[in-house]
Amino acid sequence: MTVSGESADDAEGEGTRAEVPGRSGAAVTSPAAHGRDLPHPAREEIRLESVLHALSDPMRLRIVRELAAEGRELSCSDFVLPVTKSTTTHHFRVLRESGVVRQVYRGTAKLNGLRADDLDALFPGLLGRVLEAADRQAGRV
Repeated sequence: MTVSGESADDAEGEGTRAEVPGRSGAAVTSPAAHGRDLPHPAREEIRLESVLHALSDPMRLRIVRELAAEGRELSCSDFVLPVTKSTTTHHFRVLRESGVVRQVYRGTAKLNGLRADDLDALFPGLLGRVLEAADRQAGRV
């Protein structure tokens, strides 16, 4: 099994990969040999309940809204959140393990990209509707 979007031959450090349970309950594909690769669920492993759980937290929804607005990968340091660094790390892990974002290392930066194509393929319109509702809510509050 491979990280979503990569074949075993494409992944750096071609190593053995094993499925491990993520904190969100979804199985994630874990690279065993290359410490800088982060585990992500393959598209077919993304579960609706994990996605909804990830999007239910205001800080995580804020991260997703910023990624959607930018339309490109952002580093963790691009986000200014009113929480500790360890809590920010936790939020990014939940988003990654649920399949909402993809995190990759580029040099020393950890970049985050919204997995909009995967989410739209599995749950058509869900991400767009959630983002629209979040925008409407932000306008009311």
